[in-house]
Amino acid sequence: MIETQKMPTLSIFYGILIQMFWNDHAPAHFHVRYAEYRAQIAIDTLEIVEGNLPARALALVQEWAKQHQNELMENWDLCLRNQSPKKIEPLP
Repeated sequence: MIETQKMPTLSIFYGILIQMFWNDHAPAHFHVRYAEYRAQIAIDTLEIVEGNLPARALALVQEWAKQHQNELMENWDLCLRNQSPKKIEPLP
């Protein structure tokens, strides 16, 4: 099981946690936790790379990620350098 403290939380909305690992593997992606669901979403395509989410949760995550794609890439770069990523505004 992945320990949450090793994965900084970037944003939380509607019970969805958006997180990134430090020094994670390519392709650039972020992790989503929602209830018992877990997924990795590619930053460039906003598609699921691994795991699964209910359709409505995925739609919310993709809507949010589309609005914050540049910030997600900046945070990906920070995490690759073992630096703390910045918080990102949640969906309203």
